[in-house]
Amino acid sequence: MANRPGGARALKAALHATVVLCLATTLAHIVLVFLHVAPANTVSKRYSPQISAWVYPLFEQNWRLFAPEPDSVNRQILARAAHTRADGSMRVSAWFDLAAEDNARVEHQVFPSHTAQNLLRRAWTSYTDSHGGDDHARTERAVMMQKYLRNIAADRVTARHAGRVDFIQLRVVTVPIAAPGSAAGNRPPASVETRLLPWWKVSSDGN
Repeated sequence: MANRPGGARALKAALHATVVLCLATTLAHIVLVFLHVAPANTVSKRYSPQISAWVYPLFEQNWRLFAPEPDSVNRQILARAAHTRADGSMRVSAWFDLAAEDNARVEHQVFPSHTAQNLLRRAWTSYTDSHGGDDHARTERAVMMQKYLRNIAADRVTARHAGRVDFIQLRVVTVPIAAPGSAAGNRPPASVETRLLPWWKVSSDGN
């Protein structure tokens, strides 16, 4: 009985500390996102690395909700896994079509998942935006987007692949969408672009 007041006070103090921490985190999030989307100013320029580290890739902001920019290509994103055997050789899995899985989850859905629609697609476009035409990460953001894309693919493949996954590789096939109204017989052959990414090491901590 004598310990109850002390225990109650400790619980109350812990609750207050948790509430204060949540409020501080929320306020910091609002300020950092505001600085990210606001016009460039002295504060946003000075703290640009810290702002980018917080915003990307999970809290990225853009205005496409109000001015949609539909895809002009059909993109097939495939992944395969590999692990090293005891004798040093590599066992490589078949290709998994990650984009087809997302399309299957969206098709015929009245309220399709935002994750199924955009997670993989936005991860790929962010990767290409930060890497350009090659696969060399020259900035911190490029390294971060590479890890982000790798982790998404590794999680998807691990859920389907029996056995250990030590490495992951992506292959992206891009086919332009024909202009509306053009007759099928009059369309020039579609220029198919295939991009094979290097093997990436998969780590248990995602880094």
